[in-house]
Amino acid sequence: MISRRTLLALPLAAACTRPQEGFQGYAFIANQEGGAIAAVDLGALAVARHIPLEGAPTEVTAAAQRPMVYALTPDNGSVHEIQIDSLRLARKLSVASRAITIALAADERSLYVLTREPGLLVAVDLDSFKTAWKLQLADEPVGLALSPDGKKAAVSSARAVYLVDLASRQLSPPLGQGDYGPVQFLTDSKTLMAGNRGERLLSAYSVAAQRLITHLPISVRPDQFCFSRDGGQLFVTGEGMDAVVVVYPYFTPQVGDTVLAGHAPGAMDVSDDLLFVASPLSGDVSILSIATRKLIRVVPVGSDPGFIRVTANDQYALVLNRKSGDLAILSVPAITQKKYRYSPRGLLTVIPVGSRPVSAAVRAV
Repeated sequence: MISRRTLLALPLAAACTRPQEGFQGYAFIANQEGGAIAAVDLGALAVARHIPLEGAPTEVTAAAQRPMVYALTPDNGSVHEIQIDSLRLARKLSVASRAITIALAADERSLYVLTREPGLLVAVDLDSFKTAWKLQLADEPVGLALSPDGKKAAVSSARAVYLVDLASRQLSPPLGQGDYGPVQFLTDSKTLMAGNRGERLLSAYSVAAQRLITHLPISVRPDQFCFSRDGGQLFVTGEGMDAVVVVYPYFTPQVGDTVLAGHAPGAMDVSDDLLFVASPLSGDVSILSIATRKLIRVVPVGSDPGFIRVTANDQYALVLNRKSGDLAILSVPAITQKKYRYSPRGLLTVIPVGSRPVSAAVRAV
């Protein structure tokens, strides 16, 4: 185990060995217990501002074309709009008593909110920041995904998985029965991948035909999904094995490898070449080569890492430590240059950001 004092001293060592070119932008971090969004300046590697919200934020997403970030406080069913230029709260909208998750449309004209009380899919018009429409769902929802072409949404529940036609606002019959969790469309929008947690299956569905393509048994409960950037590989983690399951989702979907990675691995994200996998129990991140699936490095990051986000330029991997309340920043270029497998040297700095950080969005400026 590496002490917190050692972690905080690592930035000085990194600064003495190799200067880093900073990322020009912000990481917006949802502090669930702190009731605020922390805006971290990734050029200065420091917190620029804490933006208080009414409620406990659990999710944040950044627009690419609008100068806005959107945060969800599920306990009061509200969406909050934050201005990037001023780092201040602009508008708030309550859409339900309780909410689950949000998804930003590809054209950035709408934000979709999945709510629990009542069970709805709510479309928010981002120009007016008002509710555009609501769709009643058949079951209490769990997960939400939007197709890249902007035509469909997928909603999972503990009983089934459904498609939503966003133009007609119609809900499909259930595509499959089971205890479903994460759902995700492939990049061509033609296939939906759904994780059946009860049966430990990955189910692939044809979107156009609304029918099953195949069930893929896997060795872990499908709790978390992460796609490679080209969409050609799907990585799955969950209860049952200290491993990442690699799936090839195109053509006839099939399971590839099951790769040992960390201890009770959870959250993931990717750069062009690397897969980052958090292990909350051991407080480290395992880093694998996507091409070879070999373990490159294990980096201690802090206490209870539960979220990873890699910046678009592959400069940094941002790791949120829920228990210690800080942001660990890994230097992606440095990770591939060091020769020791288990080493903290890929860790650039650790920044205290608030109480129980659980989600982050990165936006260049």
